[in-house]
Amino acid sequence: MAQNDLIDPDNTASGWAKTWASALQGGSGPRYLRLVDFIECAVAEGTLTPGERVPAQRALAALLGVDLTTVTRGFNEARRRALIEARGPLGTFIAAPRAELERRVDLSMNIPPPPAGIDTDALLREGLSRLLLRSDADLLMTYHIGGGSAADCAAGAKWLEPMLGKIDPAQMMVCPGAQAALAALVLAFTEPGDAVLSEPLVYPGLPHAVAQLGRRLETVATDAEGMLPDALEAACRPDARHGLGGPQGARLLYLNPTLQNPTATTMPEARRRAILKVAARCGLRIVEDDPYWRFAPEAPPPLARLAPAQVCYLSTLSKTLSPGLRTAFLALPDAASHARVLAALRTFSLMAAPLTNALALQWIEDGTAAHIFEGVRAEAQARQRMAAQTLGPATGENAGIHLWYALPSYWQARELAAAASTEGLAVAPSTAFEPGATGNTANAARAANAIRISLGATAERTRLQAALRRLSTLLASDRSAPAQVLV
Repeated sequence: MAQNDLIDPDNTASGWAKTWASALQGGSGPRYLRLVDFIECAVAEGTLTPGERVPAQRALAALLGVDLTTVTRGFNEARRRALIEARGPLGTFIAAPRAELERRVDLSMNIPPPPAGIDTDALLREGLSRLLLRSDADLLMTYHIGGGSAADCAAGAKWLEPMLGKIDPAQMMVCPGAQAALAALVLAFTEPGDAVLSEPLVYPGLPHAVAQLGRRLETVATDAEGMLPDALEAACRPDARHGLGGPQGARLLYLNPTLQNPTATTMPEARRRAILKVAARCGLRIVEDDPYWRFAPEAPPPLARLAPAQVCYLSTLSKTLSPGLRTAFLALPDAASHARVLAALRTFSLMAAPLTNALALQWIEDGTAAHIFEGVRAEAQARQRMAAQTLGPATGENAGIHLWYALPSYWQARELAAAASTEGLAVAPSTAFEPGATGNTANAARAANAIRISLGATAERTRLQAALRRLSTLLASDRSAPAQVLV
């Protein structure tokens, strides 16, 4: 074979070489993933078309000045994402788009994206195999200690160490998901009729749990930095909220201060300290729901690190690794709190599922969980960049697995969500995060007029890109203009 054929197997140096020469330029991260990103973007932009032959791996490695292993890893990942396909001796080609039996693209469910460069199927097979070799199968299929064993709690303490520092495993509790943990906290620390305080836009699972348990959710005004300390203090006065204020009526304060769901804003440290002071004066216990802290660049210390005696700290693997693991960790201030929450949890959930829980805790101990999260974070960052390029700037930080997009004046959130549905897109309107409060705080929530766009539920990045383009076109369509009637 001539040297010319090695570098240019199709004798089209003016064609493929020019197209592929920039494959590793720009971007960041491992070179093999930059190669995959190039293929993905080129397909989305039409630079590479379905059925087009991909250069031979050796030829491409020579062109890019990298070793063959880099190109091989990139091609393997591109095949996993269904970007390219091998056709035996004919070579490798850009894959045709998959025929979609279901048009709907879910931009409403907040779950982590598939981790970049990681074969999750292989990790699951290997993890379960190791788990069965090290554990008694009968033990994995029977009842376990509610709240987790000593080993479970030690693994939980290890996972929370980047956020909270060294903590005593005796403070830890392992729960079957964050929703169960929230319900147990509300049940443990409030009485029927008590007020639970939150921001005007809040994770929808909280008002559901509060209502089902016969408590009341009252909202506290915010600004760009989060909950206002003065407004919190006012909400705790005896005459506030129809007589519900004060320690007797408002016992619990719920906050999601880092990459808040849905607004993607992060409360700065100074505001956190001010809120802690007010909560201490008013006798409020704080529930800090903090699933996104690891995604935030230079995140402030959690409230629980600043004032561990005041805060019950909750973090779930559902937003960082996978919702299928159903594992959440609670760090509680003291033994009395631990006993109260555990008793409340046992009224509706005896234990976390032993098999998936054991897998999650094994992954924490052997470093697999941290490895998976790094892949999730890399993929989330890539998707945030894609969304910013397609939709323009969003409100809050461009980090994590969701973004908050303020709508133009000619769209209302519910109407936009309905229109998106007709386009095969599911988005979450701002109204979905209003807990039904009254007064100025409710008006402030409605004034947001925005949608939450979740970036993780769509597995293929190319499909997500197409969905974001459809959404961008819809957002630019002024539906306030009268429609032309055709007969």
